[in-house]
Amino acid sequence: MNDSGALLPWLVIREDDNGNRYRVGRYATRAEAQKVADSLDDRGHKQLYWVERMGQTATMN
Repeated sequence: MNDSGALLPWLVIREDDNGNRYRVGRYATRAEAQKVADSLDDRGHKQLYWVERMGQTATMN
């Protein structure tokens, strides 16, 4: 069994205008995840993006 959580422990999370949270992607390093979050944030939309390590997140839809 392949535990991809161990290989891709960093998540990019998006919160929309209604407070709904979604996992955008999973990444191997915090730096990689932060680069993606920053790139999405730079688009100027009102959604919030941030990086979390797996196991530190609330339940996602």
